[in-house]
Amino acid sequence: MILRFLMRLENIFIPFCLLLIFSVSCTSIDRIDTGDSCLLFKEKKNWYKSTKNSYDKWGTPISLQLAIINQESSFKQFSKPKRNRLFGLIPGSRPSTAFGYAQVTDPTWDWYKTRTGNANASRANFADITDFIGWYTTQSKKMLGISMNDFYNHYLAYHEGQRGWKNKSYNSKKWLLDIAKKVETKTIMYNNQLKNCENKLNKKGFFGLF
Repeated sequence: MILRFLMRLENIFIPFCLLLIFSVSCTSIDRIDTGDSCLLFKEKKNWYKSTKNSYDKWGTPISLQLAIINQESSFKQFSKPKRNRLFGLIPGSRPSTAFGYAQVTDPTWDWYKTRTGNANASRANFADITDFIGWYTTQSKKMLGISMNDFYNHYLAYHEGQRGWKNKSYNSKKWLLDIAKKVETKTIMYNNQLKNCENKLNKKGFFGLF
């Protein structure tokens, strides 16, 4: 009798714990100042490790990675575009397949996985998305000649795709040009903040861990 009760309790308790952990992981970013890279990395130490790994591998500035993620999803892991609404009321389809931290569409994500061999990569995984941003900006540098320090044009190429950037599709979108300028400003701000804490962030912790 007691054993049966304990088994029932376990069946209730485990799903509850999983739900609680999931809820905390999804909402915790709301309590972090994402406008300050030092405070952000103080709370999310693994995020610094991910962005630093991407920088070491691809040369994409940590500050640019953060600025793109901030613009695309405000650091929300499962972010999707808002649904179109019929007559302003009835929820319809989403305008694109964009998903995750960096709002990457299905075709672009498949391209990344095929070219890098990272078949199990997820758009909801921060380490994978920082690697993606490093890889994608490297493609823009190779294909279009955009310097890694040209944050403005990197965002335009990120949003429009390399072909769209080459065709200057952004010229008819003043709203996008304004956003690209915003991303550029945010990148510079993040970079200036990191100068004050990067040495501390690079120090190893206990047992050689971060």
